[in-house]
Amino acid sequence: MKRRTFISLSAVAAATILIGQNFIPSNRINASDFKSRLPIPPLFEGEEIDGVVNYNLNILEAKHSFFKDVQTDTYAINGTYLGPTLKLKNGKKVSINYTNRLKESTTMHGHGMHLPASMDGSPHQLIDPNDTWSAQYTVKQRACTNWYHPHPEGRTAEHVYKGLAGLMIIEDDESQNLDIPKNYGVDDIPLVLQDRFFDRDGQIYYSPSMMQAMSGYISDTLVTNGAISPYIDVEAKEIRLRLLNGSNSTVYHLKFSDGRDFKQIAVDNSFLQKPVTLDYLRLSPGERAEIIIDLQDSLGKSFYLKELKTDKAFAKFNVSKQVTKTTKIPEVLTKLEKYSLDSVTNRRKFVLSAGMGALYINGESMKMDRIDEIVPINQVEIWEVYNQRMMMGMQHNFHIHGTHFTILERNGKSSNVYDNEKGYKDTVYIGSGENVKLLVKMTDYTDEKVPYMYHCHFLEHEDAGMMGQFIVRKDTI
Repeated sequence: MKRRTFISLSAVAAATILIGQNFIPSNRINASDFKSRLPIPPLFEGEEIDGVVNYNLNILEAKHSFFKDVQTDTYAINGTYLGPTLKLKNGKKVSINYTNRLKESTTMHGHGMHLPASMDGSPHQLIDPNDTWSAQYTVKQRACTNWYHPHPEGRTAEHVYKGLAGLMIIEDDESQNLDIPKNYGVDDIPLVLQDRFFDRDGQIYYSPSMMQAMSGYISDTLVTNGAISPYIDVEAKEIRLRLLNGSNSTVYHLKFSDGRDFKQIAVDNSFLQKPVTLDYLRLSPGERAEIIIDLQDSLGKSFYLKELKTDKAFAKFNVSKQVTKTTKIPEVLTKLEKYSLDSVTNRRKFVLSAGMGALYINGESMKMDRIDEIVPINQVEIWEVYNQRMMMGMQHNFHIHGTHFTILERNGKSSNVYDNEKGYKDTVYIGSGENVKLLVKMTDYTDEKVPYMYHCHFLEHEDAGMMGQFIVRKDTI
């Protein structure tokens, strides 16, 4: 992959608050700092009742130990920070039951899930304090790594920043039959990558200035599965990492400290058709990637997952265990259905822009009572998304609810679409002045009243208005 230029705004953000040095580790690569074991979110497979798999989740105020002898106030799901990993099976009926124990309303969105608009967990499905809301649907998608997080109008960024997020793993027969690591938490390891500010008392600090709302709330302390500078002991074999950029606004540029190659096997919503060999990976907020690192010749060695912009590390890997079961990545992982360009029936254009302290799509800021697009079901469309170039060089990405897409072009050329992007995605990075062309098809679900959303997944941008709504119907008027 070609590396892209970027402007780091963490120094600007840090200047707005007082940081207590005794609570802010550097995340620099110093072996003595990586003392805590990497937490693995509990795997929650649900309880099947009358043919429906139930997942009961409580959204809580909690206290979490980021630092020794300090209890940090957080939001969490069934724990003290983040939530359990939900394991779903393609073809199964599910009921994901969220009970809100907070003192304020929130929602819970199934990011990447293909489901009815009324079950999406968007701002239209608000969960008031002490109420329970259930997302009930049949899982209709192939194996992938998705996630769930709040989506209340104007407050998504703060709720995620306080700790509300969790992974959703979808399995199918194909994924179960592939010779890849599958032992959750042992050789199939989830990594929720985030960054946070902490004040002098070790509390999470979320108070973006207008500049930070525009540029993104880019924080100075890396957090991995709710831990700062953790380590994990792994076997000398193939190890699968499920990576989620769970940050509010930071684009992560990831590389291993020893420069080792790895193979990417999956993007947001699908396996890649073939593994792609890389030594560097870019993930924007909300994007996921599954990678496999081969540690067969690394027994006794240690290395780090680094963030290149800051030269800090998310986690340390100690290859300290003998192999119990080996795997070998297949040369072919899957076959993806591709829609024909001859079947395209419509094109839509979306321009991401900013001005006067607000953010826009096609010149409009988000309004809950306005439907921006009406999309016919089962029609193949091309969506062209432009990040309007501005003096401050704003980065964006673009997320579409309820479906997935493929990337046709970046900046007018199909050759600018990297091999490790050539799968089904729901979120795509768009640098300053760049544009992407997406192939989109809405299937299965229509609703005359309840919309899906499309928006920038830099959460401060979403909250500042860079979001729109679309209805899916059988035909357009």
